[in-house]
Amino acid sequence: MTPATGDILWQPPADALQSCRLGHFSVWLRDHRGVELRDRDALWRWSVADLDGFWSAVWDYFDVVDHGRRTAVLDERIMPGARWFPGSLLNYAEQALRGAGAHDDSVAVLARSQSRPDLDLSWGDLRRQVARARQVLVDLGVRSGDRVAGYLPNCPEALVAFLAVAGLGAVWTSCALEFGPRSVIDRFGQVEPVVLLVAGGYRYGRKDVDRSAEVAEVVAALPTLTSVLDIEYGAWRVSGARSWSGLLAESDHGLTETTPVPFDHPLVVLFSSGTTGKPKAIVHGHGGIVLEHLKNHALSWDLGPGDVLLWYSTTAWMMWNALVSGLLVGASIVMIDGDPAYPDLTWQWQLAEQTGATLMGASPGFIMACRAAGIELGELNLRIRVVGSAGSPLPPEGYEWIGRQLGKHVQLNVGSGGTDVCGGLVQNDPLLPVRAGMISGRALGVDAHAFDENGNEVVGVAGELVVTSPMPSMPVGLWGDADGSRLRDTYFDRYPGVWRHGDWIIFEPDGSCVVTGRSDATLNRGGVRLGTAEFYRVVEELPEVSDSLVVHLEDSAGGNGQLILFVVLRVPAGLDDELSARIRGALRHDLSPRHVPDQIVAVPAVPRNLTGKKLELPVKRILQGAPASSVVSRDSLADPSALDAFEELVRSVPDTSQASR
Repeated sequence: MTPATGDILWQPPADALQSCRLGHFSVWLRDHRGVELRDRDALWRWSVADLDGFWSAVWDYFDVVDHGRRTAVLDERIMPGARWFPGSLLNYAEQALRGAGAHDDSVAVLARSQSRPDLDLSWGDLRRQVARARQVLVDLGVRSGDRVAGYLPNCPEALVAFLAVAGLGAVWTSCALEFGPRSVIDRFGQVEPVVLLVAGGYRYGRKDVDRSAEVAEVVAALPTLTSVLDIEYGAWRVSGARSWSGLLAESDHGLTETTPVPFDHPLVVLFSSGTTGKPKAIVHGHGGIVLEHLKNHALSWDLGPGDVLLWYSTTAWMMWNALVSGLLVGASIVMIDGDPAYPDLTWQWQLAEQTGATLMGASPGFIMACRAAGIELGELNLRIRVVGSAGSPLPPEGYEWIGRQLGKHVQLNVGSGGTDVCGGLVQNDPLLPVRAGMISGRALGVDAHAFDENGNEVVGVAGELVVTSPMPSMPVGLWGDADGSRLRDTYFDRYPGVWRHGDWIIFEPDGSCVVTGRSDATLNRGGVRLGTAEFYRVVEELPEVSDSLVVHLEDSAGGNGQLILFVVLRVPAGLDDELSARIRGALRHDLSPRHVPDQIVAVPAVPRNLTGKKLELPVKRILQGAPASSVVSRDSLADPSALDAFEELVRSVPDTSQASR
């Protein structure tokens, strides 16, 4: 039986304060800081009211190594411009390679690839390889502040290079190997790397993919490069590049010492999706990522020594940074490269069994696909305690499926955040209940709320997701934005001094919430705002519909405009009058008459970016007459041909707003 939205499906066990790391942290606060908090809500309220107290407690509880002399925790509670831990000196790589005291012989990395045999690295292996890589980079002339880029799959070589770069105080950035050259050049060209690590190809399911031509195009477009290094992945080699493994083998014992850097020293440049214009180059600092990921991984995900973190990601997504930060808390990490659904949807679950994963990341799309395919997991011997999910809303049916397949003891931790903060803003933790179709609450240290258009907080109705107090992992800046104007325009344009995240969210009085979609894609019909996620939940439950996308074309005269629903149908279903009527009826019954579309159009595919997000806004702009090339780079799409049907619709009906039903 499908639970109703808001039904409680999981409760913290009675011994949660004794059994989970967040409980241990609460006891530590009482014993070491004299802060006694009666419940989890009080803990959150204290974490955003006393920013100095909370974030210094995170630093001390996790024993972050400080080579400097701190003069404050937060010099001024302002946004933008907050300066955290002035005077402190630390290094992300030093903290990660400590592994919360992990022994040299224990396993740090389990690499599973469709391009080559399985590979495991102990903590000792990882530390030695990073030291050698650091020496190689120094010998190549890399210094603090230089940029090093990786055009790489999710493999140990990417991790080793990242940690070596971080240890030197240089700056890392990466793109997935499946990205097209234009997307890579748009990203790397902004930061001007001096060294580029590449792979010549990869295997994706049954398909061998040669990327040598794409690599050559990228290299030719980056004049600042002084070295190109081939990781020699699988059977593929890059002409004219030096051998990364050969250089590592030739180095001596390497450089074991890291370079202490200020809290806000750039660690990594992450990029926005880049669906419109060039992607934003978001700079994150050493200190912000260390503190955010220590807090998130240990206190929200309940990870620590003995745990195994498996979360399918590419090197282009912020979840890759979250994955490798499992090392910060001493957990082992699983690095996966290949087709996540090959030979079928059980592959990732089988990897979880084989690697002993205790936390598995599963996107809402993956969960719902497993449910639709009738996947049964009962015969697998899984150790999973927590399933993490992010990227888009998960409907109640997905919550029910996880509970039925994995058992009532497994906690589902659904969250939402983003590349901008490299972490979660709203999510679950071991002291919050799990509610069907909802996110359990605000993350600790995140002063998140919903605002109306006038900057007033709203509860129980949709509003803009905002953060009203600084966070350490907010960007150090945007690359090339010397005066900070682009950063201010991006996050602080609507509410001065308040971070606007760009999501549309409903908070309930108890702090639980639902993210209903991107605010720039929110449907505004007759003055009533409608979130896109609720459409998808209803439509994609119909057996004939595998995917959908909805856009609203406003009427310049002030009318209701046109609400258009695009559906991808399962073969051999066809979009006839009977199916159209059932879709409209389901939306009217489950949501409201305002949700009934004016048009329903069948398309072969829904455009998504490479992290799986639906691209409502680019489709809307194409339907409004903008050339597709001006609103979205096809290289940024999972399926570049997915735009063709929308361009054809505009050609066949030049004034799309007048298209017939």
